[in-house]
Amino acid sequence: MEHLTSGSCLGSCLCGAVRFHIHGAFESFFLCHCARCRKDSGSAHAANLFSTQAEIEWLTGRDRVKSFQLPETQHVKSFCTDCGSALPTLRMDGALLVVPAGALDSEIPIRPTARICYASRAAWTDAIETAETIDGLPG
Repeated sequence: MEHLTSGSCLGSCLCGAVRFHIHGAFESFFLCHCARCRKDSGSAHAANLFSTQAEIEWLTGRDRVKSFQLPETQHVKSFCTDCGSALPTLRMDGALLVVPAGALDSEIPIRPTARICYASRAAWTDAIETAETIDGLPG
C-alpha cells in the first residue's frame, strides 16, 4: 500500500477504471453491522471512513461511478459500473464524504472508531474471532 502525506489518500475500484484522490483528514471510521450495510457489502459489516472536511478529486472514471439510494431511506451506495466495487459518495448536499475503506490503495490513516448497529449484527459474526486463519487460499 502506498502511504502519502497526512490527510491524503489514493483509491480505486477493482478493475482500475475509477481512480480518486482524497485531500484532507477523516474524522471517523465506522464498522456498521446493520442489515442494509451487510447487504450492500456482502459481508459482516460495512467499513466506511467519514469526513466533513476532506475533498475528493476524481482522477479517472468519474463517468463510471453510479449511486443507488434505497428508496425512502438515507442509505446510499456508490459503485463502479464496470466491476461493481464500492466507491466514495458525497452525502448531505456535499457536506459529508463517505469513503469505503476497502476502496483505498493508501494506508488508512486512522483506526476504526466504533462498531455501530452492533446489536443488529449477523449471528455468525461472533464466530469470526475463532475461525482458523490461513495466509493465502485454502487447500
